[in-house]
Amino acid sequence: KIIATLPTERQTLLFSATMPAQIVDLSAKFLKGPVHVSVTPQSTTAERVNQGVLHVPSGDKLRVLTKLLEDANIDRALVFTRTKYGADKVVRKLIACGIPAEAIHGNKSQSQRVRTLDAFRDGRCRGVIATDMGARGIDVEGVSHVINFEMPNVAEQYVHRIGRTARAGASGLAISLVAEDELYYLREIEKLTHNEIEVLIPPAGCEDVILPPPD
Repeated sequence: KIIATLPTERQTLLFSATMPAQIVDLSAKFLKGPVHVSVTPQSTTAERVNQGVLHVPSGDKLRVLTKLLEDANIDRALVFTRTKYGADKVVRKLIACGIPAEAIHGNKSQSQRVRTLDAFRDGRCRGVIATDMGARGIDVEGVSHVINFEMPNVAEQYVHRIGRTARAGASGLAISLVAEDELYYLREIEKLTHNEIEVLIPPAGCEDVILPPPD
C-alpha cells in the first residue's frame, strides 16, 4: 500500500532487526541494486541473566509453564511464543488455571497494549504472553523472568528476548522450554552465544514429563 503511493523514481531504505530469508525476498520486490549495510549480530547476552533449559514434549509445555508461574518467586514474567494464535492459547490456559495473564501481539490495538503493560507494571498481571513482534518496544522494569515457551527460529531473537530481564542492575532468569523438534534452534543459539545453556531441575509436579538432556 505504501509503495503504491510513491513515485517510481525514489530513494528507498529498509531496516530490519533480523534478516531471515522471507525478509530478504520481500526487500527484493522493492529495491533495485541495493547496497546492503549490516551490523554484526549481537551474540552476547546480559551478564546478569541466568539461563536455563527444560526439555519438554510440546504437548506438556502448558502444564510446565503453569507450574513455573505458580512459583511466588516469579514477580513478572514475559513469556514468548512464535505466533499470535499460540499467545492467545497460552493466555486462555493460564486464566483457566487461575493465573492472571494477557497477550501482546500484532493483532492487539495500541490501547489494548497500553492497558496490558499498565497491568504488568502495577502487578495486576504477573504474566504477559508475547510474540517477538508484539514485544518490540516493551521496556518494563522489574521483569524477573523471561520464559521461552517456544524457541525462536532466529538465534539473534533469543538475545533480544532474554534482554528484557536483568535491567537497571537487577538480575533475572531466562528459562527455555525446548521440545525435541526445537533442538536445532537451541544448538544455533548456543553456537551464536558461545554458551552451553544449563539444564534446570524441573518444577515440582512436572518431573514425569521432563525429558532427559539429549546426547
